[in-house]
Parts: sequence; structure tokens; C-alpha cells
Amino acid sequence: MSYRKYPIFFITVLLHTIALGQEDTEEQNVFYDFSAELSTDHTYYIEEGLYTNQQRYFASIAFEPEFSMDWNDGNERLVGNLFGRLNTHDENRTHWDIRELYYQLLQNNWELSIGLKEIYWGTTESIHLVNVINQTDFVESFDGEKKLGQPMVHFTYLANFGNFDLFAMPYHRQRTFPDEEGRFRFPLVIEDNDIIYESGAEEYRLDWAVRWSHSFGVFDVGVSHFWGNNREPLFTIDNVGKLRQFYEVMHQTGIDGQATINSWLLKLEATRRETTSDTFIAFDAGFEYTFGNVNGKGLDIGVLTEYLYDDRGNRTTTGFQNDLFFGSRIALNDNEDTSILLGGIVDLENSGKLYSIEAERRFFNNWKANLEVRALSDFDQTELFYAFRQDTFIKLTLGYFF
Repeated sequence: MSYRKYPIFFITVLLHTIALGQEDTEEQNVFYDFSAELSTDHTYYIEEGLYTNQQRYFASIAFEPEFSMDWNDGNERLVGNLFGRLNTHDENRTHWDIRELYYQLLQNNWELSIGLKEIYWGTTESIHLVNVINQTDFVESFDGEKKLGQPMVHFTYLANFGNFDLFAMPYHRQRTFPDEEGRFRFPLVIEDNDIIYESGAEEYRLDWAVRWSHSFGVFDVGVSHFWGNNREPLFTIDNVGKLRQFYEVMHQTGIDGQATINSWLLKLEATRRETTSDTFIAFDAGFEYTFGNVNGKGLDIGVLTEYLYDDRGNRTTTGFQNDLFFGSRIALNDNEDTSILLGGIVDLENSGKLYSIEAERRFFNNWKANLEVRALSDFDQTELFYAFRQDTFIKLTLGYFF
């Protein structure tokens, strides 16, 4: 069973801070909110696995409760989002995580948060280059959309000329990969408990990040810099043939922006990253245009196109170095919140293609069904996704909210 490490000292400080903040709440109004999702998913892989012991069918059950507590006229709050999954076959996908658990103090022009948080930066659809605060929960989703909670102290200053965010992160979360029975894995199983760091402080290195963001006219822009342990590992093979994760220290400067012009969204994410082994730039730029109320009953159809570039070429750790993304976002805007996202990424230098379908619909008030299809084709040996070339799958998820 996979588990997530947490710095006990950091969580102890968080709980002590919360206790101090609540000492005088007996005579105040305290507001609580709680919700949860219980879900089950079933994933079927179209082809046999490339590697020994890989399975074709996986079933799991997950529980994700969320809660919040506000007091002191809403100026202090405690927020939590927990997650746990039991999974067949792939033991590493049986795991739990504290997505968020933080105390927040709100003042007129500043905010302070202490605890584990999920931070999202970025504007584009196909890949999120600037979004480097949280570690990817790779056993939940290979596309990087799911993240692990990051311990941090987060300070925000709110000004007329933009918002300034400062992050101090005292602990690094390493990535967990599928075990030998799982899919989307490499020929060698990656060791989870034998990690190498460039920094002498290893996972306890103090990482820093700063970001300025502002909205003016039709534009929303953000400029960020991160200095700390890389969230993307490199890999080394030890003397007994095991694949080990290696985390370098990196500097990454990023810019993200979006312009909203009537039915057009123009999007950009660009980064420059510097490590001991490499220095490179990458960007993702494109647009989304929405045809509104097409049928006179609320149907919206969006068209998306993005160009992805990474000057590392085939050395890229994202798998995209000169690629074109195209897609369509369909929203029925009905009582059931029915939506469909169709997409594909085509390599402009090689033959690789990655297609996806994501659809969701609510029913019976508290139920929701999700369908996800990912198809990979024509990847050659020079491409990162070649290791996953037989991992096309169909996944159905059924969730109940309460």
C-alpha cells in the first residue's frame, strides 16, 4: 500500500496555530461546511501490457471529504480536503493524501495561510508549464491534472497594481509511480523509497516561490519564479539494475496570460528553467473560441487550438516538444451539467498522436458519471510515450455527493 510522507513537525505547528486562533471563539459565531464524494471507477485497457505482470482491468473506490470552518467574522478559517483510494492490482494506486489542510488569516489587504495547499497557476488546456508548486499525483492521472498537497507558508499582499504571493515550502513531496502490475509505467519499476537529491538537505530543503498577478482591461497576467527541488524527477539506474528518482534544484521563471475578447480566449504559458544538467525554454500558446447558444437552448461549442514547444527536443520530460493540440469543449448547459471535452495532440516532427474524450453528467441530484478515454498511437522509439504505446484505456467513474 502506498502512503504519503508528511513532516510531523510542520503539521504539529499548524495544529498549534489553529488551536491558538480558536482560543477566543467561544463567544463568536463559528460557521461550518462539510461535503464529500464517494466514487468508484473501472478502467479497462484495450491491449495487453508491454511488460510482465501488467493487468488489463482495474477497479477502485475513493473517498474525498471537504470541510471548512470560519470564525472571527470570516477573517479566520480552517480548510481541509482529504483523499483516499483502494485499488485492485496496482498497490501504489492504493493511497491516501491530505490535499489541503490549512489555517488562513484574512485582513484588509493581505492574507496568510499555513498548512498544506493546492496552488494552481496557468491558462492553457493541454499542458500547465507554469504550475510548479505541487507535486503531480501520477498514480491518479498520468496527464498531471491531479496534485498532492504541498506544505507551505503562503503570504498574499493585495494591491491596486496587482497581487503579490510569496511561498515558503519546507518539505518536498516525491512522485509515486505505478508498480509492476500497473499501467503507464516504464520497462523498469521505479523505486519509491530510494530517492536521490542534489540538495544536501534532501526533501527538507526550503523551497521558495513568488508570483505577481494582475487583471486589467481584457488581460489577466501572471509572472512567477520558483527556486527549489524540481517536481519532475530524472532517473538513474543503480548497480543492481533498479530505476531511482533523482531530484535536481531548479530555478524556473514563468509567465502566463489570457486575453478575453468577446467569444475569444487567447492563452499563453511560457517558462525558462535552469538546473545543473540543463537550461531550456518551453511555451504553450493558443486560443479558444466559443459558439454560444448554438441551438437556441443553451448549447455552447468551443473550439481550442494550442501549439506546444520545448527546446529540449526528445529529451523533454513532458513528452511534448513540437506538437499541436486541437479540441472542442461542448456544454449543454442543462440541469444535469452535461459536458464533453474532445482533444488530440499531434507530434509535428514524428508520428505520435494522443487522443482524449472526457464527458460528465449529473443525475438523481447527488450522482455524477464520468467517462474518460485516452488513446495513444504511432509513437516511435525516440518519444517518451513510446513506453506507454499499448496503454489506451476506457474509464468509467460513478460518484455520489453528500
